[in-house]
Amino acid sequence: MRKVQPNNRVDQQPCYLLTSYPWKESSLWLEIYSKDYGRVPLLARSARKPQSMLRGTLMPFTPLEISWFGNNELRTLHTVTRLQGWPQPNGQALLSGLYVNELMLKLTVRDDASAALFQAFEKIAHALCTNQSPTLNLRLFEWSLLDLLGFAPDISHDNNNQPIEADKQYLMHPEQPPQLYHDSLEKLENTVVIQGQSLIDLHNQTLSQTQSKTDILTLNRLFLNFRLPENLSSRKLITQLNQFT
Repeated sequence: MRKVQPNNRVDQQPCYLLTSYPWKESSLWLEIYSKDYGRVPLLARSARKPQSMLRGTLMPFTPLEISWFGNNELRTLHTVTRLQGWPQPNGQALLSGLYVNELMLKLTVRDDASAALFQAFEKIAHALCTNQSPTLNLRLFEWSLLDLLGFAPDISHDNNNQPIEADKQYLMHPEQPPQLYHDSLEKLENTVVIQGQSLIDLHNQTLSQTQSKTDILTLNRLFLNFRLPENLSSRKLITQLNQFT
């Protein structure tokens, strides 16, 4: 339930920190994703000072409880409580976490709440920090993000409103529903062919088969590249680091 005070203060809101960067002499500009208010920009005054009580508290991938106030686009941080959560990710999981946060920053808009998206983000943060099927959960999160933001079509039926058949193939385009694929159908730019079973597995949130995992990686990449053609800084970093491993 939203707790809004007369001075537009929000108290004890479940949040995750997406990013932070220096602001003026000693403050931080924060972008958080909250359960009831969506993505919110906050000014953390004096957060960079050595004696600041916020040092060690404002951590990404960690459940936080944040209070803030203000009427402007950039609101002011009041208090932060770091909740008992899980360890910080490291290695490949950390890189994946940075990728997830960048997707949230690039694809969401401010002050547009989605409890379902908050829950999906919390699930992937937990999976990455505890190393619980991180790759599988990352693929599911990517699709949930696209779906909840309205960037993905209904994949339970094709363009003729027929149920998806497991043994058929479907042509996928970022702005169209699945289309039954056959050899005479031309593959255009920004399209991929996906096995029906993979679409069924994705719709049911169970990518148990190797083919499904491969197909959904291809599908998610198509949809994300269509929405973010400039590419992602985190993806470039992952590619560069993988060249040395």
